[in-house]
Amino acid sequence: MSTLQAAGTPRRTRIRYLILALIFFITTINYADRATLSIAGKAVSHDLGLDPVALGYILSAFAWAYVIGQLPGGALLDRFGSKPVYLTGLILWSLLTMAQGLAGALTGLGAATFLFAMRFLVGLAEAPSFPANSRIVSAWFPGAERGTAAAIFNSAQYFSLVAFAPLMGWLVHTFAWPAVFVVMGGLGLVAAAVFARFMHSPLKHPAINAGELAYIEKGGALVRIEETATTAAAPFNWGAVRQLLTSRMLLGVYLGQYCINVLTYFFATWFPIYLVQQRGMSILQAGFVAAAPALCGFAGGVLGGLISDALLKKTGSLDIARKGPLLVGMLLASLIIVCNFVDAQWMVVVLMAVAFFGKGIASLGWAVVSDISPKELAGTTSSIFNAFGNVAGIVTPIVIGYIVKGTGSFDGALLFVGAHCLMTIAAYFLIVGKIQRVVLKPSEAGLAAVQVHP
Repeated sequence: MSTLQAAGTPRRTRIRYLILALIFFITTINYADRATLSIAGKAVSHDLGLDPVALGYILSAFAWAYVIGQLPGGALLDRFGSKPVYLTGLILWSLLTMAQGLAGALTGLGAATFLFAMRFLVGLAEAPSFPANSRIVSAWFPGAERGTAAAIFNSAQYFSLVAFAPLMGWLVHTFAWPAVFVVMGGLGLVAAAVFARFMHSPLKHPAINAGELAYIEKGGALVRIEETATTAAAPFNWGAVRQLLTSRMLLGVYLGQYCINVLTYFFATWFPIYLVQQRGMSILQAGFVAAAPALCGFAGGVLGGLISDALLKKTGSLDIARKGPLLVGMLLASLIIVCNFVDAQWMVVVLMAVAFFGKGIASLGWAVVSDISPKELAGTTSSIFNAFGNVAGIVTPIVIGYIVKGTGSFDGALLFVGAHCLMTIAAYFLIVGKIQRVVLKPSEAGLAAVQVHP
C-alpha cells in the first residue's frame, strides 16, 4: 500500500487519459476531413473533368494554407491558450468541409476554383490543431509518459482512415461524392460540442485531484502553460523565431518531419486513387482496403510511443528512446518501393500495411518537439515544426500528379515516397545530434544560435 493510501489520501485521478482520448477523437475528425477529397477524388475528377495535375493542385490547397497558418496559429496559442483557439478552428473547418459539397452545383473552372478555395480555408482553420495537441500534452503529461501520449494523438491520423474511409467510400458509392463533405462536416460540429464540454487545463479541470496534479508537475508537465497564455502577453517576437531557426538540432527535426510527412500525404491524398487507377479497385473497395494499412499505422503509432517511453525509462537517453524506433520504422516504411515489383492486389495491400506500420512506429516527431521546445514558446516552436513538416502536403500531391500524368503510372511516385523514408533517417542521425531542451537567449544577447540543455 502506498504512503498516500496509508494516510487516507484519495488515490490520484487519471484525468490526463481522458484529455488524451479527447484530443485523439478530435484529431481523428481532423484527418478524416483532410482525406475527404482523396476518397471522393476519382468521382470528383470524373464529374468535374479534372486531370491528375489539376487534382494534385486541389489536393495540395489544404497544405498551402496549413503551412501559411502555422506561425500565426502558434502565436495565437501562446497568446490566448489552446482551448479557445482550437475550438474556434474546429468549428470553422467543419463548416468549410460541409461547404465543399456545394462544388457539385458548379461546373468546370468554377467548380475547381471553389474546391481549391474551400480546402485552402480548411487548411487555415486547422493550422493550430497539432501545435495545440502538443501544448496540451506538454501541460498534462510528465516526461516519462510524453512519448506514448504524443504517439497516441498522432496515431489518430491512421485511425481516421480505419474509422471513416469505409464510411466515406460507402457514401460516395451510395449517395454521390457531395455527401462525404456534408456528413464529415456535421460530425466535426458534434466533436466541437464535446471538446467545449470536456477540455480544461490541469489547474482548472474540475475532476483532477491534488495527487494527479502533483504527480504530473513533478514529472515535468508544464501545468501552468495555459494560465500563462491567458494572463500575460505572449513572448512571441521575430528575434525568438530567428533563434529557433538557427539551431542545427531543430533544423534536423524540421527536415525529418517534412520527409516523414511525404509518406503521410501520399496516404492522405493519392493512395485511394492509386488503388482505383493502378490496381483496378472500385471506389467502394478502395475505401475498405485503405483501412487495412491505416489500422497497421495506428498499431505502429501506439507501439512506437510505448517502445520509446520504455527505452527512455530504461536508458534515460532521449536519443536512444526517440531515434531507435524511428530508424526501424523508416526502414520498414521504405518497403513501399517494393509495390512496384508485385502484381497481386493482396501483396500490395500487405506491403502498404507494413510501410504504414513502420511509419507509425517512427512517428515520434511530436514527442521530440515536446521534449525540446523552449518553455516560453511551446506553441510557436510546434508551429514552426508543423509548418516545415506540412510543406510535404504542398509538394507531394503536386509532384505525384505530374509523375502520374507524365508516365501514366504510380511507379515513380512510390520511388519518390520511399526515398524520403531514407532521408528521414539521414536527418535524425546526421543533422539532429543530441536531443535536448532548447533555451532561448535573452533578446539583449543577440539573435544568434539557441542554447540547449538536457
